[in-house]
Amino acid sequence: MTQPAAEPRGCNPALLAWTLEHVRRGWPVFPLRPGDKRPAGHAERLCPETGRCADGHRKPEQRATTDSDLITAAWSHQPYNIGIATGPSGLLVVDLDVLKPEEPEGTPDGVESLFALCERAGQTLPATYQVRTPSGGQHLYFTQPDEMRLHSSAGRLGHHIDTRGWGGYVVAPGSITTQGAYTVTNASPVAPLPLWLADQLRERPKPNPHTVMTPVRDGTKAAQVALERECAIIRSASKGGGQGKNGRNSTLHESTCKVARFVAWGNISRSTVEEAIQTAGQSTGLSAAECTTTIRSAMDWILAHATPREAA
Repeated sequence: MTQPAAEPRGCNPALLAWTLEHVRRGWPVFPLRPGDKRPAGHAERLCPETGRCADGHRKPEQRATTDSDLITAAWSHQPYNIGIATGPSGLLVVDLDVLKPEEPEGTPDGVESLFALCERAGQTLPATYQVRTPSGGQHLYFTQPDEMRLHSSAGRLGHHIDTRGWGGYVVAPGSITTQGAYTVTNASPVAPLPLWLADQLRERPKPNPHTVMTPVRDGTKAAQVALERECAIIRSASKGGGQGKNGRNSTLHESTCKVARFVAWGNISRSTVEEAIQTAGQSTGLSAAECTTTIRSAMDWILAHATPREAA
């Protein structure tokens, strides 16, 4: 059996220079394993509760520092990759992933999902500091709004879109893995996170468990069932299903209308419906722009003309 290679030792001047560059930007950093994306040091379940952890396990976010002397000492010892603690840095990084090999043709990747999100919102994103990952994904760096404390999220903004904020970290430019290097592709100053995007990431208050809710025919469950059913119908109208583009577009419009009434009744959010139907529509071969236009048209019409729940 092949034995794992020993971890390389010694200073990598390029990695140290990159680390100090991030610190000059005011971003607290911590070491990642050489050639890896995982934090160096022990895991929480193996914490000895001694030394720096005498008062409890110190997670990477808590260990991150801007002390150049500590950083120089650490990166002179091993060629660590670089982690940026996004929360303490005041950053919200949008992570756009590429497709996995097993995903069907037509599935939107992170870039396409973000484009569709902007289209639905009628908004654009400003130029900002941008990093390309070894797999071909992208990290878009933004500063967090002063009045918000945004945490990391997975899929909240769309398919293959994650975010890194408080409680998370990103692998910083200059880091190198077996797949390749993290490289800066846009050195623009870090732009403020647009408020329309921040609002979608804001934590919503949890309902009071003691509040008595009046059930209305379990509309939330019915909405989810309807959404899943209509997405399945849309996906079945694929290129190979005997329908041309007009037929697929018609199916997309009709299914959107059927689910949109639940949005009008408050049983499900518009963004949840539009994201799911957008993904289903693009899987049939329709472009992101075609899907967005059809979905928005159907949704707007239903929201303006929906029959009240009591009369439905």
